[in-house]
Amino acid sequence: MSLLAVSGLSALLGQRRVLHDVSFAVGPGEFVGLIGPNGAGKSTLLKAVLGLVASQGRISIAGLDAAMLGARERAAHIAYVAQEHEIAWALPVEAVVALGRTPYRPAFAALSSTDHAAIEQAMQRMEVATFRDRAATDLSGGEKARVLIARALAQETPLLLADEPTAGLDPSHQISLMRLFDELARQGRSVIASLHDLGLAARWCSRLILLDRGRISADGSPETVLTPESLASVYGVEAYFGTAAGRTVIQPLDLVQPPIQDKPEEDHD
Repeated sequence: MSLLAVSGLSALLGQRRVLHDVSFAVGPGEFVGLIGPNGAGKSTLLKAVLGLVASQGRISIAGLDAAMLGARERAAHIAYVAQEHEIAWALPVEAVVALGRTPYRPAFAALSSTDHAAIEQAMQRMEVATFRDRAATDLSGGEKARVLIARALAQETPLLLADEPTAGLDPSHQISLMRLFDELARQGRSVIASLHDLGLAARWCSRLILLDRGRISADGSPETVLTPESLASVYGVEAYFGTAAGRTVIQPLDLVQPPIQDKPEEDHD
């Protein structure tokens, strides 16, 4: 059974159609990179799955019609890391991470031993346990990002959606996060992450979905999706392709140069 199935999905932002007849399914154990240029519809797609923007089409979560799921039921299946890393309240870091356990607790109920274990593991994984008592509003942008990812990890859902989760992270934490997502997939959970870094996407994702102007341009393994032709046509760039440690390496190098047009010969008559 698919953790997520999307069929014929379309969405508008204002008067502009952002998604056009998007269809795909994600099963257990997949690390899916959602890639594409700015404005391709990546964030809108993630928000449509979560019911945060109006859409047309069918969305199924664990075989259930998403339109019939309440917020708590949906949160038991899908965790979400938003692109924005704002934290409005000066809560301690541990309290922010603990919010990930909300779908499993009655209102105002105390945290259980299971909750505490999930919170601790999430903080350790994202290396934020050392400042668990600091106010989250006092953290740097990268630290806030790691705290919000830890909150999603504490939710312990079968599927995790993350919108540009590596933005604001240094290279060490970017790689650590990608390794973690890969580990979650190997454990049978699944991750869909919107990514702009094609090198990280090529090296770590098991599957890529390439969006271009609101439509799926390609869907498959990194080797089949990221080609010189697709980078030129969708991104307008040329790139270096190689391998290291048995994995693909991609580094965009320059803009695709338009062909030089021959000048018409002057008429000297």
